[in-house]
Amino acid sequence: MDLQLAGKTALVTGATAGIGLAIARTLAREGVSVTLTGRDPGKLQAAMAEISAGAPGAQLATVVADLASADGAAAVIAAQPDTDILITNLGYYEAKAFADISDDDWMRMLEVNVLSGVRLSRHYFPRMLERNWGRVIFMFSEVGAFTPPDMVHYGVSKSAQLAVSRGLAELTRGTRGDGQQRAAIGHTLGRHCGIPAPDRAATGHDRCRD
Repeated sequence: MDLQLAGKTALVTGATAGIGLAIARTLAREGVSVTLTGRDPGKLQAAMAEISAGAPGAQLATVVADLASADGAAAVIAAQPDTDILITNLGYYEAKAFADISDDDWMRMLEVNVLSGVRLSRHYFPRMLERNWGRVIFMFSEVGAFTPPDMVHYGVSKSAQLAVSRGLAELTRGTRGDGQQRAAIGHTLGRHCGIPAPDRAATGHDRCRD
């Protein structure tokens, strides 16, 4: 595979497992300099070692930060002031009855799933426009369009990601603001968070965050 990305730079959030790790691995194999973000230094080092094993000589870096906060986004931006490719993969989900979703639950869901990507895009996207090249990819799911009754706040966050990506796409000039849909991601998230398969099958939806 040749994606013609050799020499580019990429920032991948939620990169220590699952789809984020797979994307980071693929980009590294394509000759992209990849920065991985996450909250756990040990998991970041393990992810970097795994990628290096499959892509010897890969240019990799890590940033330990909680992107659910403005301070976390600022730390990532300080460590990597610019990037050609932004993959906003960070996210979590949970099942909860609508009447039980508190204001704090709503705000946490939006901070993690939406604002984590918005804050980074707000910084990197204008720079992509200036050089007329870049990629911003939000990882969203079909839940944004077909929201289960016990995951309303999660569905809202996924719809918001789609709205942001569409808005950015309207602003592009050779830069692409894309939303890449993830189907049936619930079991993937559960598996990488160590949730046993029977529990995932029983609940249908689980709570997990990289």
